[in-house]
Amino acid sequence: MLEELKKIPADFPDDSRVWIFQSNRPFRAREVIEINEQLKNFYLQWQSHGAEVKGWSEVLFNHFIVVMADEKSAGVSGCSTDGMTRVMKSIEKQYLVELFDRLTLTFLVQEKVQMLPISQVPYGLEKGYIETDTPLFNNLAPTKQDLLSNWLVPLDKSWLWSRIVEKQV
Repeated sequence: MLEELKKIPADFPDDSRVWIFQSNRPFRAREVIEINEQLKNFYLQWQSHGAEVKGWSEVLFNHFIVVMADEKSAGVSGCSTDGMTRVMKSIEKQYLVELFDRLTLTFLVQEKVQMLPISQVPYGLEKGYIETDTPLFNNLAPTKQDLLSNWLVPLDKSWLWSRIVEKQV
C-alpha cells in the first residue's frame, strides 16, 4: 500500500502546498481512471491571477484526492483555490461521494483503508478494531514533506491522541 506514496512527484519542492480530500467510500478502478483524467485537465490549466500554477493531483489509496501546488512560480490565491473546490464539488456530484467530511477518520488496518467516525475511535480502541499504533491518515498535512513523512502516523503519535486521552481522564 505504501507504494502509493511513490506516485507523489519528485520534481516538486518539499514546501509545495498540499490539499487532501477524503472520499466517504473507495473509488472503483474505472472511477479512479476517470477522476485522474479530470484532475489532470484541471491542474494543467490551473492559474492564479493569470499565472500558471505548477500543479499535480491524483487519487491515492482509492480513497483520497491529493492536490499539490508548487507556489514558487505562482502562489495559489483565493480564486485558484475556489477553482479547485469547484472541481471537487463536481466530482462529489458525479460519483455520489463526500469529499469534505471532517468527522470521519481513516486508518490503515491490516494494509486496508478503513474509515471510522471520530466519535467511535475510543470504542474502536476498546474493542481492538484499532490499536494505539494503527496508522491514521493525517489529512491535515499542509506540504509535500508533511505528506511524505506525516500523512500516515501511528494513532498515539497523531493530533487525535491528546483528544482521546483528555476524554478518558
